[in-house]
Amino acid sequence: MNETNQNILKRSKEITANYFRFLDGHIADVVSGKVGEFMEINKIAGELFLSHKHLTDTVQKETGNHPCHFYDLKIIDEAKRMLLETDKSISEIAKILTYDPSNFSKFFKKFVGLTPGQFRQQNKK
Repeated sequence: MNETNQNILKRSKEITANYFRFLDGHIADVVSGKVGEFMEINKIAGELFLSHKHLTDTVQKETGNHPCHFYDLKIIDEAKRMLLETDKSISEIAKILTYDPSNFSKFFKKFVGLTPGQFRQQNKK
């Protein structure tokens, strides 16, 4: 593999890592109330000084999945954490994650296979 191809691969991994780092910080900002809503992917791309297409194509090539897939999974991970580690109501958690409660339940069930209430009940210690 020539040097140019190696640099492209290195940059591709760097872009993907930067995207994941940005998501972690952004989701934490939403949960803490520092930011009022989740950004669209095109806005995130802009924050990373990339075009929407370049970010999407790069993450897709590196991981096999669209950036939205990981965004959703990270939101689900945060929802699971709050369901298990806090006594906040499902409705409160939905609002913190900027969801309408009924849409949040559908979103959660699509990824987890359980409603947030079922998940909490099955996994609470």
